[in-house]
Amino acid sequence: MTDKIVATNRQARFEYNILESFEAGIALTGTEVKSLRTGKASLSNSFARIEGPEVFLQGMHIAPYAFGNIANPDPLRPRKLLLHKKEIRRLTNEISTKKLTLIPLKAYFKGGIVKVELGLAKGKKLYDKRAVIKKRESDRELKRILRSKT
Repeated sequence: MTDKIVATNRQARFEYNILESFEAGIALTGTEVKSLRTGKASLSNSFARIEGPEVFLQGMHIAPYAFGNIANPDPLRPRKLLLHKKEIRRLTNEISTKKLTLIPLKAYFKGGIVKVELGLAKGKKLYDKRAVIKKRESDRELKRILRSKT
């Protein structure tokens, strides 16, 4: 069974070192699910926040469903993530002691249910980002040279 990826956060792997990733369910309304099925979502600038015993996804944009009614929810509203208490306790502990962040990496359908892949991440320094860009450019140049020789 293949998962249908709805949205990816491409900037996350550039901005953060992903230490661990895991899957969480997400509480949505019916029109939000229909909008996700059409692929109208964005994870850029989104993050997860732990508030007491619950985890909320902030900043995920789900466009209003075109055929929905006047009761379409706010596209940027906080959405509850569905995790076990044990997982939330462990995440709270790791985030507070190691100064980490919860970043959504991708949203996808798994067996008809919307899931979000969360990453436990540590922010990269500016020089780390520069090194990544330099390596990417050198790899591109190497491929270009190899292609021109054949």
